[in-house]
Amino acid sequence: MIFDPVYFLFLAPAMLLAAWAQMRVKSAYAEGAQIPSSAGVTGAQAAAEVMHSEGLNRVDIEPVDGYLSDHYDPRHKVLRLSPGVYGEHSLAALGIAAHEAGHALQDAHGYGPLAIRNLLVPVAGFGSNFAWIVMIVGFFMGSMNIIIGGIALFSAVVVFQLVNLPVEFDASRRAREHLLSTGLITAQEEPVVAKVLNAAAWTYVAATLSSILTLLYFLFRSGLLGGRSE
Repeated sequence: MIFDPVYFLFLAPAMLLAAWAQMRVKSAYAEGAQIPSSAGVTGAQAAAEVMHSEGLNRVDIEPVDGYLSDHYDPRHKVLRLSPGVYGEHSLAALGIAAHEAGHALQDAHGYGPLAIRNLLVPVAGFGSNFAWIVMIVGFFMGSMNIIIGGIALFSAVVVFQLVNLPVEFDASRRAREHLLSTGLITAQEEPVVAKVLNAAAWTYVAATLSSILTLLYFLFRSGLLGGRSE
């Protein structure tokens, strides 16, 4: 299992989808970054306006280094925006900033899937880091119980990714609706914002598919899916 060509056969569809999704994100972002918003606001200002539109005023907004490293931190109630979003006036910046503000709104309103995702973060992180190790030990020792333990660990990653999909799609929906309702973008600008957010959504789909196919590979190699555990 240290190097198994069968693994790449299982993961090939997800790898191709991930590569296509990344190309689409870069293309959509590059296009949207060249178009200034008619409202003349920055990404940080747009995020603040989206949150204020629902009375959410206790979330801080701060810059963070990195390319498209934007995220909402539910533990510290902080929305962090990358340099290409925080102070930029482009439609791409507004869309991404509003998407992250959408997560803050989900948190404020007790959106169920987000709460479940937050609970799964440490479990999924542990499973992602150690499932492979447990599986390899299980195969080395010839212990089906240890192998099943590794599969169970990685199953947490799959569950996390499945829960993450509605969270991300809902945040994008909120972003587009609030940008329009607050007048931060016009109906003519909305398709550009939608293109950026839809492209980003495919990266989450690719990640989910990758986790599912990896789990199927584990099941195949364990013999639980008709494969062989040798």
